[in-house]
Amino acid sequence: MHKIKIGEEELFANEGELLSGLLMKNGKSIDHPCGGRGVCGKCTVIVNGKEELSCKYKVHSDITVSFPEKGEITSVSGAKESGKVTDNTCFVLDIGTTTLALAMVSLDEKQIIKVVTRSNPQRVFGADIMSRIDYCAKNSVKDLNDVIIEQINEMIAEFGQKEIEMLYVSANTTMLHLFFNVDCSSIGVAPYTPAFLDSRYTEASELGLKGVKRVMGLPSISSFVGADLVSGLNYVGFPKKDKYNLLIDLGTNAEIILFTEGDVLCTAAAAGPCFEGANISCGMSATAGAIYAFSFDEKGEKRVSTISDAPAIGICGTGLIDVMAELVRNGTIDESGVMDDDYMIENEVMLSRQDIRQFQLAKSAVYSAIFALMNLRNVTVDMIEKMYISGGFSAKINIQNAVDTGLLPKELMDRCVAINNSSLLGAFKYACEGNDLSVYLDNAEYVDLSSDAAFTELFVENMFFSL
Repeated sequence: MHKIKIGEEELFANEGELLSGLLMKNGKSIDHPCGGRGVCGKCTVIVNGKEELSCKYKVHSDITVSFPEKGEITSVSGAKESGKVTDNTCFVLDIGTTTLALAMVSLDEKQIIKVVTRSNPQRVFGADIMSRIDYCAKNSVKDLNDVIIEQINEMIAEFGQKEIEMLYVSANTTMLHLFFNVDCSSIGVAPYTPAFLDSRYTEASELGLKGVKRVMGLPSISSFVGADLVSGLNYVGFPKKDKYNLLIDLGTNAEIILFTEGDVLCTAAAAGPCFEGANISCGMSATAGAIYAFSFDEKGEKRVSTISDAPAIGICGTGLIDVMAELVRNGTIDESGVMDDDYMIENEVMLSRQDIRQFQLAKSAVYSAIFALMNLRNVTVDMIEKMYISGGFSAKINIQNAVDTGLLPKELMDRCVAINNSSLLGAFKYACEGNDLSVYLDNAEYVDLSSDAAFTELFVENMFFSL
């Protein structure tokens, strides 16, 4: 056995034990966006004064470990908070892949009283859904369930209220499985079958939750279009007759729904987690020091904005979109995505040529999926009433830059509406109104674009940049 000293704490490791596994087992929060494959560099720790990847470091002696500073992810719910506690209340929870948002709701006033947001602690097992499914398959659901229940209990305790009757939960299908302590590994292999899709009820005590009596998980459409999108549909509602709406949820994956009353066509675009900072050389979550906005002024000087106005240490999704747009505009990146050298943004934060390729893959997947769905229903752009953008960074996204990089269609720019956390807001609406969600479920059709020839053709075409 070897001694691992972390501050005043001591842990013990077996000979050859992976440091990342030891840290996770003992509740130490270290991000593993790539799922422990050793390619993202985000799980770096300091071992005896030297930087090491914890997912690759095997313990062979006594060591001292310290962690780089890491802030809480900034999340905007889009909810208006009244601050007024009434007698009849409930909780509404959105479990995002990256962040959690818990709202206390006044059922008397039909208003959100307060929202608490936190990082999803499961990110230590991987940034995206597939990494967590893989961890669940190779280990068990218990580790993933334990950390999220502990975090939710801490969030509930922050409200300092007596036991609340009901908690409504909205999340993608995988996150719902992990929340309810259900093995999700079947979602990761063909035919990608979930253990459940319907609404799910249980006593809170059975999940280890405190401060609430009962739990309801909202229903999902498919393995890759979950209750978070159903909640989003519930929030925005159907368009006018003979019109369609688009709901696009941009996060560690991209879910897209083309819908009108009586017809809900949906898909998941394999955009990867680059919009959350993973798979990007200097990418990071939306924490202090992350570049979230970038532009050039009239003199060509850089204008960089960071979260909390802290010194730049990385770049998050909105900042990545801005940098890509500006560099395409000034010719630093050509239409095929070629850049002569890595581009230094600020301090040591840079955009690499490989980052451009990751962005091209992601933006083309989203853009192509939008038009693939429209083509399947013979829907033209003039038939689209609104294009709703939701997800972790929609509050700060520059729509013009998203259009200029080819992430979103320019024809729909004037109809684009950013709604922040549509999952939380839609679940809040359901908690207050108890409206019938079957109108979104009964007519829903999931499309697997991987076998769609038109999507493949669009994907290749849309890899390029054009202004």
